[in-house]
Amino acid sequence: MKELVFRAAKRLNVPTVLVTNQRLQPPPGNLLVTAIWVDGGADVADQHIAAHAEPGDLVVTQDIPLAAVLVPKQVAVLDPRGDEHTAETIGERLSVRDFMDQLRTAGAVTGGPPPYDARAKQAFAAALDRVLTRLLRPRSRGLKVPDTFGEVTG
Repeated sequence: MKELVFRAAKRLNVPTVLVTNQRLQPPPGNLLVTAIWVDGGADVADQHIAAHAEPGDLVVTQDIPLAAVLVPKQVAVLDPRGDEHTAETIGERLSVRDFMDQLRTAGAVTGGPPPYDARAKQAFAAALDRVLTRLLRPRSRGLKVPDTFGEVTG
């Protein structure tokens, strides 16, 4: 998934920021991608992203609570499987996530997500193109364009 984001950044000339609590090198030769390393710990990367994301930015994350903070700020949020979190969907997704967390805490075996396969990668690529096209459209009208992709790793 990161490789798709890196290629899109280069193709569309969009500055991209990786936010991580692990050492992660930006791809060599792609000066549009930078990395910010934050301290380890619960939600430190999420807190950094939430504090710095602005309306019109795109954040790629699988963290639903982070998405629930960003969506009301008019930040586009895409998960690695190509699902976009919106004002219409985030409440339900957060409720389902919390319910599943309660089940796991109670000892229920809920299983995990399906494998990240070629179909999931293709869905992400299509959604990334769709969202970037929508966000970059204002560029031709002289409006602010997105300047950050956040990605939480670890």
